[in-house]
Amino acid sequence: MSRGFEVLEHTADIGFRAWAPTFEEMMGEAATGLVSIVLDIRTVSAREEHAIAAKGDDRESLLVNWLSEVLYYTDGKQLALCRFDVNPSDGFEASGSAWGEPRSVRHRPKLIVKGVTYHQLKVVHRPDCWMCEVYLDV
Repeated sequence: MSRGFEVLEHTADIGFRAWAPTFEEMMGEAATGLVSIVLDIRTVSAREEHAIAAKGDDRESLLVNWLSEVLYYTDGKQLALCRFDVNPSDGFEASGSAWGEPRSVRHRPKLIVKGVTYHQLKVVHRPDCWMCEVYLDV
């Protein structure tokens, strides 16, 4: 199965669905989906690498914590990110890299995302891929 993400419309929130052959690749696609809601990732150059890590009690909390870290880098550290690689791991810890550059006027904001929620959160392992649905507090 291919990899990717799509934005999901909701009456009060916005979300996305991401999928990929492995759980770690799905987390990378989810990070790309999140950032694409915050800013236009087509304007971002992958010039700098940044280490990102997260822990959770299960796959769902790991995904939410990972995406919360990505949001922190995007808002708190003012980075425009465009590419993510998550290292394979055992258990509920994730580490990886995000590539991007400092945010500037070139990176026009789209929406202000306040947080990643557990509302309608789904993480599903299908025979051909991993898939998640995530809704954001905007």
